Amino acid sequence: MHDPIAAGRRAALRAVAVQGLVVALLAAAFLARSAQEALAVGVGGLALVLGNALSAVVALGGIVPAPVAFGRLLLGAMGKWLVAIAVLAAGFAVWRLPPLPLLGGLVAGLLAYLVALNFLKQDVHSKG
Repeated sequence: MHDPIAAGRRAALRAVAVQGLVVALLAAAFLARSAQEALAVGVGGLALVLGNALSAVVALGGIVPAPVAFGRLLLGAMGKWLVAIAVLAAGFAVWRLPPLPLLGGLVAGLLAYLVALNFLKQDVHSKG
């Protein structure tokens, strides 16, 4: 039996892995400037890595009726942004990380996820 939800969940989790790799590489590049900025980039990117992983697991849990699927989609999106906002708030207020690298890591993570998901989705559809 073909389960398109499982294929989508696998693609989303692979995109999260690519996102984590991009954030780690960017944080390593920021080590040349300072450890504090590299940590800020890592925390900013980690906010979306965790959020997207949560969203993929919750929203793409399996084949269910349409109202349940819609509820899972909304819950996954809300969970993603709640996790991202909570981690960013901790980075700003608790750990006092530099704001620009923190937001830069967040943006890099967001863009990496969207690009990776787009390419992985095309690979899934091309395999038939």
